[in-house]
Amino acid sequence: MTKDNQEKQRQEELRQEELRLAPLRIKIDEVDRQLIELLSRRAGLALEVGHVKQDFGSAVFRPERERQILEKIAQINPGPLKNHGLQAIWLEIMSACRAIEEQLTVAYLGPAGTFSEDATLQFFGHSIELMDCHSLDDVFRSVQAGRATYGVVPIENSSEGAISRTLDLLLDTNLIISGEISIPIEHALLSVSTDLSQVKQVLAHAQALAQCQEWLNVHAPHLQRQAVSSNAQAAKLASVDPELAAIASLGAAKHYGLQVVHAAIQDDVHNRTRFVVIGQHACAPSGHDQTSLILSVANEPGAVYQLLAPLAKYGVSMTRLESRPARRGTWEYHFYIDIEGHQSEVHIASALQELRSMAAFYKCVGSYPKSKI
Repeated sequence: MTKDNQEKQRQEELRQEELRLAPLRIKIDEVDRQLIELLSRRAGLALEVGHVKQDFGSAVFRPERERQILEKIAQINPGPLKNHGLQAIWLEIMSACRAIEEQLTVAYLGPAGTFSEDATLQFFGHSIELMDCHSLDDVFRSVQAGRATYGVVPIENSSEGAISRTLDLLLDTNLIISGEISIPIEHALLSVSTDLSQVKQVLAHAQALAQCQEWLNVHAPHLQRQAVSSNAQAAKLASVDPELAAIASLGAAKHYGLQVVHAAIQDDVHNRTRFVVIGQHACAPSGHDQTSLILSVANEPGAVYQLLAPLAKYGVSMTRLESRPARRGTWEYHFYIDIEGHQSEVHIASALQELRSMAAFYKCVGSYPKSKI
């Protein structure tokens, strides 16, 4: 077949393809029009909901309600869209509708490009005002002062354990937890060039350096390691200095114009970080909740065992137990405990009442919808 004939055949195939696609595109355009009408109706109803909430002084963002909506979406989904994809779409719909009720400002550990930013957007959707903060303390202060409605902070990593500063701030402030999200953490080695011959130092948050230490020992033992305030800060510094490399996310590489020298350099392929949402809002039960407590006991034999006895007595499942020094110089500890369920449930309320009477210190940091992972 000659080249001209091949071109004619190709043009005919394109014409036939277009003939078959044209009526389908017309149908898609009609469905899009209907979707826009329905979304506009939904947004109008969201405005009415906002007016009712305003009359009663209620919070615009109700994480327990949004969790219930996302679960219902999965239950009624007929396919072929997968639940995860459909729920991601609905999260953004709820975020956009919420924004016309009230624009939420959410503080997170910045700068832009951190996993904290990723967690914030995955939890709230993109129709929010982001406030990047220089430290975890700044996130808490911003929410306490009312400059931000909510904050998102890391509390636990699957490889390195609890984030101590977050635990301390939950103890020392009056903020409560309104939600949580767990996201996979994939670190990449970034630089202005894929050639590491000029690089002398690798920067990252201390947690990221620890999570990648085996990879660095094997593949880049010559690089001096320096801890900085965040991985995004490391990427920002590396973007203007060819002698620096950074450990950060692929999003940070894109944001700061860096090359990916090596992807997925974390030692644990299942590495995840759990983030919590902090604010002033107390959540109603969602049906799949978790309650976080901070307790301390007298320094005497059997005290911790006796403290936890009410949980077993009332059939309450404890999912996490973490201890931190009470910082009094007396070898006393605060215990950070997560239990399944909402504090308003009868059996949990009974258990917490007994705990409160036995503990030297008791603080409920909140009941909130539990992350699916």
